[in-house]
Amino acid sequence: MHWFTAPAYGLSRLVLLRLLAAVYLVGFLAAARQFRALIGVHGILPVPRFLARRPFRRAPSIFQFGYSDLGFAVVAWTGAALAAAVLAGAADAVPLWASMLFWTALWVLYLSIVNVGQVWYGFGWESLLLEAGFLAVFLGNATVAPPTPVLWLFRWLLFRVEFGAGLIKLRGDPCWRDLTCLRYHHETQPMPGPLSWYFHHLPQPLHRVEVAANHLAQLLLPVCLFLPQPVAGTAAALMVLTQLWLVASGNFAWLNWLTIALAFSAVELPHAASTAGAGPLWFRGAVLAATALVVGLSYWPVRNLLSRHQAMNRSFNQLHLVNTYGAFGSINRVRLEVVVEGTAEPRITPGTLWREYAFHGKPGDVRRLPRQFAPYHLRLDWMMWFAGISPSYARPWLRPFVERLLVNDPDTLRLLRGNPFPDAPPVFVRAVLYRYRFTTARERRASGAWWHRTRVREYLAPVRR
Repeated sequence: MHWFTAPAYGLSRLVLLRLLAAVYLVGFLAAARQFRALIGVHGILPVPRFLARRPFRRAPSIFQFGYSDLGFAVVAWTGAALAAAVLAGAADAVPLWASMLFWTALWVLYLSIVNVGQVWYGFGWESLLLEAGFLAVFLGNATVAPPTPVLWLFRWLLFRVEFGAGLIKLRGDPCWRDLTCLRYHHETQPMPGPLSWYFHHLPQPLHRVEVAANHLAQLLLPVCLFLPQPVAGTAAALMVLTQLWLVASGNFAWLNWLTIALAFSAVELPHAASTAGAGPLWFRGAVLAATALVVGLSYWPVRNLLSRHQAMNRSFNQLHLVNTYGAFGSINRVRLEVVVEGTAEPRITPGTLWREYAFHGKPGDVRRLPRQFAPYHLRLDWMMWFAGISPSYARPWLRPFVERLLVNDPDTLRLLRGNPFPDAPPVFVRAVLYRYRFTTARERRASGAWWHRTRVREYLAPVRR
């Protein structure tokens, strides 16, 4: 069965799976550190309340059999331990069936988290991690040569990630077609990084080159993945370079690193070829069955790609298999930030002193340089960016978040960079909408500030405990 195996991809499989395990590790760590405030029993959007109206078929999860914060912590930390073990090479040191169980456990545990995570887990890279993790079950370990069908499935996944993002841009905001989107994007992206100020101030012609290169990377290179070598490998290498550019220019959780991992499915390294065989018959049967399943489920994302009303980042089944992807179909021209403030004064007057809550990643203090957090995912910070776009994004969770600040809830405060009321909770908390923009080079030299902000309006009227 020479057609079934691809020995020249042995090292590429190793890199792909280790990177995927690293992303799983980050995902489980983020879940373990943030869940109590976000979805715990006393969290902003509690899991028990969610599951009371979601049967198993609509939200398959081991938490359907009973939820507790201790149980969630066990799931998250177990997932982190398994991912760390796979990252260290455990899946290659055990028999094939045990390696497949490793990856199956990672997929099931993370699926259980995502399906109860609600808005906090509504990001496209959650489904991407699950889909990649499912395929990893059938990619084998060091005891077998990489199966060719699964490598093609990984390329098909990478194609949907990139080509879907490219199409949504062409069909969406006109600034992608006139090559001007990057004039705004570095400033208005969800969570700028430490180099975003510098990217924003690149010469305008270079911004146009950035957009043109993005179209090349997302519309032409994905097609090349299905061509013979060395074309496919070259396309994958160029995709990796574009993803590293995105890593440098902003914080997009693990989306870029996971895309880089997928690209190794198209990198052929004959000098590091695997010497293992095709594996036992049951493994080959499982690979072919998984391939048939993915091919069958591909009908929905293909139909979506061909549609004039293309959806972005959508799962067509509750197992998050064979999804559709996309990003930034529209670009904000201005940055609107929701700033949360509290006061200890019992009455609100024009002279009331309001103190600002500081977040880890989202812009706040204009003199604070944006930090690099990706691939770690700051879920609350990301949702605050959506809140600035429209109050409808914040309606389910902003008021419960504020109510927890009014009692100095320790789990909620751990999501923030600092508590301006360490001795006693505030009496009132409110939210104010500001317009932020990067300072010019001259303003930066004069003030030391990275941002300039202007008050727009009150976003949430003062709430009293």
